[in-house]
Amino acid sequence: MVFLKTEDEIALMRLSNQLVARTLGAVASKIIPGVTTLELDKIAEEFIRDNGGIPGFLNYQGFPNSLCTSVNEQVVHGIPNKKPLLEGDIVSVDCGVLLNGFYGDSAYTFNVGEVSDETQKLLTATLQSLYLGIEKAIVGNRIGDIGNAIQEYTESNGYSVVREMVGHGIGRNLHEAPEVPNYGKKGSGSKLVEGMIIAIEPMINLGTRKIIQENDGWTIRTSDKKVSAHFEHTIVVRKEKAELLSSFDFIEEVLNLQSQK
Repeated sequence: MVFLKTEDEIALMRLSNQLVARTLGAVASKIIPGVTTLELDKIAEEFIRDNGGIPGFLNYQGFPNSLCTSVNEQVVHGIPNKKPLLEGDIVSVDCGVLLNGFYGDSAYTFNVGEVSDETQKLLTATLQSLYLGIEKAIVGNRIGDIGNAIQEYTESNGYSVVREMVGHGIGRNLHEAPEVPNYGKKGSGSKLVEGMIIAIEPMINLGTRKIIQENDGWTIRTSDKKVSAHFEHTIVVRKEKAELLSSFDFIEEVLNLQSQK
């Protein structure tokens, strides 16, 4: 069952997602070679709690941390650990927050220092595919239109789309109907209506689309161990243009400052 949100509920979800955005900004400033994902996790948890929120992922179905940190060939659901990030790595940082009874959810894949041209092109294409998917999230379109836009763009650039892991509705629950695949046929799936809030999150692989779950029961990685990129926004379906509730502005502010040094 899809729960449509009132404007008052959307206003609360805007606050939840802005806290996610600010948390990712706080984490972004610390992503350098030598930092551990466990250190990033601690920064995120403290920031969320200091701003009146509750980490949305911590203890969710038994997940042990506040962030999902997925490095290189890890696609999603990586568990923060004490292993230092290395120059040339990439790390997807996925963050969820519960605030005022509503969830926020967003993810961004970061470079650790300088990365290869091949990896950078994957990240750029995956981010672009996210916005192409969001462009289709308007009243009258269907879920399949979102996935089709993502799939056509990324596959035309030679990448593959993970099928088993998908975006989702979000609200009072972290995961609600409908599922939002990153592949599909135009005009297929549930009709998009005003007030529907969904998290769109392309997970795009450099090599095969096939994935494996690690023995920790959470971490998903590519079966060929080639890198994977992941970006996510939470949006409201509107009549002419989807409204972004999450934001990468705080991240981009940090990254721009770093690039000027």
